Amino acid sequence: MLNDKLKDYNIILASASPRRHAFFKEMNMDFEVRLHPVEEVYPDSLKGTEITDYLAKLKAEAFKTQLKEKDILITSDTIVWLDGKAVEKPKDKDDAFRMVKSLSNKTHEVMTSICFTQITGQKVVNTITKVTFKKLTDEEIWYYVNTYEPLDKAGAYGIQEWIGAIGITNIEGSYNNVVGLPTHLLYETLKVIAKD
Repeated sequence: MLNDKLKDYNIILASASPRRHAFFKEMNMDFEVRLHPVEEVYPDSLKGTEITDYLAKLKAEAFKTQLKEKDILITSDTIVWLDGKAVEKPKDKDDAFRMVKSLSNKTHEVMTSICFTQITGQKVVNTITKVTFKKLTDEEIWYYVNTYEPLDKAGAYGIQEWIGAIGITNIEGSYNNVVGLPTHLLYETLKVIAKD
């Protein structure tokens, strides 16, 4: 359906995330993957979705001179926000343990921004999902950290994995956002772009 509307466009996903690739495939979208690593550094003054908006735009910068007329470049960024601070990806297993423990028995926010870049301009959209964890035991956290791969994930956890199944008691907002991409937002924004 959306593919028909976008048939004249070339969708470029600038992400190495297998979860984001899977979402694009599930949405029956034709797309290509292009990668251009960037150092994800942002000004200290930014808070919440200002950070993800900034980083999603920053990831698009490297491609701007390469875009052609019918290209739509899609970049995105996700952070976990807890107690007024961004929780990044963990450096190692000890860091992952500490991060997941900090989320235990609390509600945090998962924030994602998606940036759509064309040669005619740029549009950024974002969303927030609230996620609540039960009180996790140290044993549960270590089991997760040692059995799964939390090092490539913001906040050191994947909601679709064991820790999500046993630990999450409440979620407000988009589940897919917590997995890695708010697909409803992607769909609605591409529909608007295709109409213009």
